[in-house]
Amino acid sequence: MRIKQGYFWVLAAIAGALCAFGYWTYAFAPLEQAQPELRVTIERGSSLRAIAAGFAAQGLTVNESLFWAAARVRGDAGRLKAGTYQIRSPSTLRELLDRMVRADVLLAQLRFIEGWTFAQMRAAIDQQPDLRHDTAGITETELLALIGADEKRAEGLFLPDTYRFAAATSDLEIFRHAYRELRQELDAAWGARAAGLPYTDAYQALILASIVEKETGVDAERPKVAAVFVNRLRRGMALQSDPTTIYGLGPKFNGNLRKIDLLTDTPYNTYTRNGLTPTPIALPGRASIRAALNPAPISALYFVSRGDGTSEFSDDLASHNRAVVRYQLKRR
Repeated sequence: MRIKQGYFWVLAAIAGALCAFGYWTYAFAPLEQAQPELRVTIERGSSLRAIAAGFAAQGLTVNESLFWAAARVRGDAGRLKAGTYQIRSPSTLRELLDRMVRADVLLAQLRFIEGWTFAQMRAAIDQQPDLRHDTAGITETELLALIGADEKRAEGLFLPDTYRFAAATSDLEIFRHAYRELRQELDAAWGARAAGLPYTDAYQALILASIVEKETGVDAERPKVAAVFVNRLRRGMALQSDPTTIYGLGPKFNGNLRKIDLLTDTPYNTYTRNGLTPTPIALPGRASIRAALNPAPISALYFVSRGDGTSEFSDDLASHNRAVVRYQLKRR
């Protein structure tokens, strides 16, 4: 009996020592890292053992059995978040699990600039190394269907802004997010629009907002520029916007807008066609959207650049021609 009791206490002591060592390893022992700073990525749906193996393959040595046991004991087996983590040495297993429960993932960011075309936006997404490129190779129509957009063309449907995301996020989520932001901004502005605007729906307002975006970089002047185009639409006048005509030329435009270009008819040439263009011509920012739906209360029908970023606005053609001579012809 005494011998059996002796074995029991020996085994108990060994078990206690192993538990103490395991806890020390979990709570205090620094993990081995191939580099002082590592980026490690965990894919969605990975098992505990697959996560540990994935860490090891990326240069972070984690005891697979201890990782499994610690996550189970803590009750975190189903709470560990996928994503990319920045691991700095020294780091313990406890700290690693805490971060994975908090989803303390590495965030990257991507900026879409006001006035970009959809092609420029898509190129920026395609070149972002921290995204998972699930939309590569799919058509514009397929992309719109995947993000739940009813529109037939993608131009102008995404809000320019800075978007932050966890590394390895699908690029489809960026498209969805930017589309939702645009719809929310446009719907809010449409609901607060001025009375009597010459639009049949919010999409037409978005078209004009994109033209305003390309016509001026001065936020304070956007309502005035919008007013000029709204006044022209009300009178049935051609918008005569250079940016729309340039957009219609596409790759043929070489940076120099010529008289022949103004006479070459395309669906986007607002010198040869009255009314709005078929689609937006760029990504309009918030200021342009709000200006298109609340233009300035002025009667101007013309504007010309002063050469310093601002514009001279005129109510009649004679005044406009004088402004053109003053600000354009005399500088040549």
